[in-house]
Amino acid sequence: MIRAETSVVAPPRAASETLLEVSGLVVDLPGRSGAVRVVDGVSFDIPAATTVGLIGESGSGKTMTANALIGLLPDDATLDGSLRWRGEELLQAKPARRRELRGHEIAMIFQDPLAALNPTQTIGRQVGEILRRSGSSRSAVRQRVVKLLDRAGIPEPAAKLGSFPHEFSGGMRQRAMIAMALAGSPSLLLADEPTTALDVTVQARILRLLRSIQEDSGLAMLLVSHDLRVMAHVAHQVVVMYAGRVAERGPTSSVLHTPAHPYTRALVDSVPAVRTKTALAHPLPGTPATPANRPGGCAFHPRCPLAQDRCRTEQPVLRAVAPDRWTACHFAEKVLDDRTA
Repeated sequence: MIRAETSVVAPPRAASETLLEVSGLVVDLPGRSGAVRVVDGVSFDIPAATTVGLIGESGSGKTMTANALIGLLPDDATLDGSLRWRGEELLQAKPARRRELRGHEIAMIFQDPLAALNPTQTIGRQVGEILRRSGSSRSAVRQRVVKLLDRAGIPEPAAKLGSFPHEFSGGMRQRAMIAMALAGSPSLLLADEPTTALDVTVQARILRLLRSIQEDSGLAMLLVSHDLRVMAHVAHQVVVMYAGRVAERGPTSSVLHTPAHPYTRALVDSVPAVRTKTALAHPLPGTPATPANRPGGCAFHPRCPLAQDRCRTEQPVLRAVAPDRWTACHFAEKVLDDRTA
C-alpha cells in the first residue's frame, strides 16, 4: 500500500511554460437516444515538467479526456472547446499534424499493454518503430532501443530485443510500453491507468519508475487513475472528475488534505491512508452518475450530504475558492470550513 500522507510530491521547483491548455472541452458520442456528452466542459492546464492527475470513479470521463488530447477518439465523436499545444489549436489542426505530434511530442501509455502491443512483432521492433521512421540506421536504432529498455527497468535489455509480448510478465510488458512511449522523446506523456492490472508490489515499482523518468527528463505527464494513493505518490496537481465534468482541481497536497468539493471529500474519506493512518474508511453512498445518466443541476447531488434545492436545478460553475484552487460546488466554502475546523 502506498501511504499518501507521507508521499505527496512537492510541486516543481520553478514555474514553467504551459504545454497544453484544455478549455471547455466537450466530447459527444452517438447513443441510442441521441448524442451522449461524455466530456462536458472540461478545463485544465498541463505545465512543462509537471505531473497532472485525472482522478474519478469509472465512467467519469477520464480516459475519454486523455484520448481527446492525443487524438484517439472514435471517428464518430464530435469535439468542441479548445486544445492548445504550445499555443497551437489542435482541434483545428489537420490529421497529418495530429499524427506528427503523436509519439514525438505527445505519447501515451495504455491501460492494457497486452492489447496495445502487437503479438506478432518482437519487443525490440515495436519499441524501435518510431526511430526507424525517422531514418536512423539499423545499428543506431538497436543501440537506442537497448538504452530505452534499460531505462524502463528491463533486465538484460539486449537479450530481450527478440522477445515477444506473451513472453513478458504484466509488469515487464508495461515497462516495454513505457520504453515505446519514450522512444520519440515526447514532451508530454499520457498514462492511462498504467498500474491497474498489476499486483501491489509491481504497481509501486512502475509508479516509482514513472516518477523517476518524469523528474530526470523534465517531461510533463498526465496520469489517469481511480486511486487517490497513486495520485498522492506521483501527481503535482490533480483534476477530480465526476460524470464527465471537473468537480475540483488544484495542487495535489491541498486538494487531498482540504477538499473543496463534497465528492473529493467522499473520495478521500473512502481511502483512510490518503489522510491519516488511523481513520476509518467510509465508502461512498449511492451509485455513481455517468454521462449517460447524468442528473440535472449538480451531477453529484443525489449522493451529496450537503445537497439543497439549488443543487438539484442549477449546475455549479467551476470557480476559484483559494489560490490555485478551483471547484464546482455551490457550497465549497462550507466544505472547506468543515474540513479545516
